[in-house]
Amino acid sequence: MKKAEIGIIGGSGLYAMPGLTNVREERVTTPFGEPSDVFVLGELEGRNVAFLARHGRGHRILPSELNFRANIFAMKMLGVDSILSVSAVGSLKEEHKPTDFVIPDQFIDRTFARASTFFGDGIVAHVAFGDPVCAPLANVLKQACDTVGVVGKLGGTYVCMEGPQFSTRAESNLYRSWGADVIGMTNLQEAKLAREAEICYATVAMVTDYDCWREGHDDVTVDQIVAVMHQNADNASKVVRAAVAAMPAEMTKGCACVNALKYAILTDRKAIPEETKQKLSLLIDKYL
Repeated sequence: MKKAEIGIIGGSGLYAMPGLTNVREERVTTPFGEPSDVFVLGELEGRNVAFLARHGRGHRILPSELNFRANIFAMKMLGVDSILSVSAVGSLKEEHKPTDFVIPDQFIDRTFARASTFFGDGIVAHVAFGDPVCAPLANVLKQACDTVGVVGKLGGTYVCMEGPQFSTRAESNLYRSWGADVIGMTNLQEAKLAREAEICYATVAMVTDYDCWREGHDDVTVDQIVAVMHQNADNASKVVRAAVAAMPAEMTKGCACVNALKYAILTDRKAIPEETKQKLSLLIDKYL
C-alpha cells in the first residue's frame, strides 16, 4: 500500500515539518537496517508526505554514521517517488550569503567511509549519474523559493565532505579553485541511492556561513550561526510547503529518474543469489 508520494528529509535545524495534518508516526525496518528515526506521515497541501529527520530528532547521528541506505530504502517502501531534501551548508563563494538557498545540480564526492549503493552481494549495477539531481524537481524548488520570497539560486556544485570536522583552509581554497559553490556532509549519498531506487531527488542547500576561506570568518560566533540556522529552517519549511503545493500530480511520470535501473544491471539474471534477489526485490523485480 502506498502511504506517501513525496518524501521530505529535514537537515540541521529542520527536525519537524510545520503544516502537516492527519499526522501519524511509523517505524520502518529495511533490509539495510533502521533509518535515522521514525517517519512522520501526514498530509501537506493535500498531498501524502513522509518526513524524516536526517540526523534523528535531537540531532543524534553524525553524517558518517547515517544509514543512508535504510533512509532511502524506507522511502521506497512507503511508496515515495519524489524526495525533497533540505541541508545546511557552508558557502564557497562570496555571492552565496548566509540565509541564501542554493539548489545544486552537481556534486563532488570527498567522502570515504560510507555505503553509497544498494548493490553488491552477487549483483552489479551501474546507474547513470552525470546529472545527479532531478531537473524538474529542482525547478519546482526554485519556483517555490520565488513564491515565498527566499533567495534561491538554481544550479551549482555541492562538495560532499566526510566530516565531522569542517575543512582546513587549504581544502576550502582548493574547492573554491574547482569552482564549487557550497560544502556539506550529507546529500551525495542520498542522491546516489535515490537514483538507484528510481526516486526523483533534489535538495535545498541552506547557507549558514562562509567556509573558512573567507577573511574574518573566525569573527562569526556560534550564536550567530545558530540564529541563521533557525531562520533557514523557518524559510525551508515555507519553501518545501510551496514546492509540495506546486508539484503536478503526475510529475514523475516520464521522468528518466524512474527508469534509472532499466539498463544498469549487468549481472546475468540466473547468477543473482536468491537471498540478494529477495533483499532487493522492491528495486529490481520489474527488471527480472
